[in-house]
Amino acid sequence: MNIYGIKRSDLEDYFVNMNEKKYKALQIYEWLYQKRVKSFAEMTNLKKELRDKLSQDFSTEFISISKKQEDKLTKKYLFKLLDDNYIEAVLMEHDYGLSVCVSSQVGCNMGCAFCESGRLKKVRNLETYEIVEQILLIEEDIGKRINSVVIMGIGEPLDNYDNVLNFIKIINDPMGISIGARHITLSTCGLIPKIDELSNENIQINLAISLHAPNNEIRSSIMNVNKVYNINDLIVTIRHYIAKTNRRITIEYVMLNNINDSDACAKELANLLKGLNVYVNLIPYNETNHLQFKKSSKERITSFYDVLKKNGINVTIRKEFGSNIDAACGQLRSKEVK
Repeated sequence: MNIYGIKRSDLEDYFVNMNEKKYKALQIYEWLYQKRVKSFAEMTNLKKELRDKLSQDFSTEFISISKKQEDKLTKKYLFKLLDDNYIEAVLMEHDYGLSVCVSSQVGCNMGCAFCESGRLKKVRNLETYEIVEQILLIEEDIGKRINSVVIMGIGEPLDNYDNVLNFIKIINDPMGISIGARHITLSTCGLIPKIDELSNENIQINLAISLHAPNNEIRSSIMNVNKVYNINDLIVTIRHYIAKTNRRITIEYVMLNNINDSDACAKELANLLKGLNVYVNLIPYNETNHLQFKKSSKERITSFYDVLKKNGINVTIRKEFGSNIDAACGQLRSKEVK
C-alpha cells in the first residue's frame, strides 16, 4: 500500500502488531506531512532495520503533474496517475485563502447531462493516496499551504465512500495536512444511502448537495441519479441529516439557460427548501464545446437570486473561476484522453 493512503490510527496498529511502539506512527506522519520527505531512507530518527521494513511494506510513489493552466486567481492541474490515467484538480485563490478542488474518481458514472467529467465514463475509483497527493503536489508547486478543500472534481465522492473518508481523516489529522473539518466540503449528486451513512460518521465537514432543479421533471431530464433517488426522497434525507448532525447544508444549483433558471423555477425552489437549514449557491455554468448547454445571463442569475432572497432563502452567487482555462470539471482530462 502507498503510505500516503494510511491513516495514523492504522499505522499505529501496524507498529503494535510488530511489537514496536505506536508513537512511531506519529514520527512518520511528522516526516511525511510536516517535513515533507518522500522516502523512508530520510527518516533518520528511525533505526535502519525499521526503515528497510517500511520500504518493503509501503510504497512512497507519487502521481505527477502532467499539465498546468493558470490565470490570475486559478490554477488547473492535470495529474497523470501511475497507471497512465488522468485526473484534475483546481486551485482557487479566495480573499479568505487558498482552496483546492480535488477529484475522487477517474471519470464518473452519474451521467449528469451538463457535466463534462461524466461524459467520459468511470474507469475506477481513486485510491486514498491519489487524492491526498493532489494536495501535496499543489502545495509543493506553489510553496504555500492550502486553507480549504472541496471534494467536487471528477467523480462522485460518495461512490468512492471508503477511500474518500480515509482521505478526509488524513488531511484533517492535526499531524497530517491539518485542514480543519469545517474547511472540508464534500459534494454529492444525492446518493441517499451514503448520505445517511455519512450522517453517522461524527465528522464536522460541510456537505453540499448538487440539486440543480426545483422539481423531478427538470432534474430527471439533466441528472440520471434523480430517476433512482428523487427530489422528494432527497429532501427527506437532507432534513434527517441536518437534524442528526446539526450542520447546515449547501444546495448547489448550476444556472442553465432556459432550463432551470426562470423566476418560476426560483419560486418553486424556495418552496421546496423553506424551513430547512440550507443555503443555495448559484453557480454560473462553465460552457464546454462537447455539450449543448449554455450559461444563464447575469440578469437571469440576478433575478433568480432576488426571488430566492424575497422568499427568505439564504443564497449566494459563486464567483467565477478560470473560465478561460478549461475550467469546467473534466475539460482538461477529456482533451488529454482525446
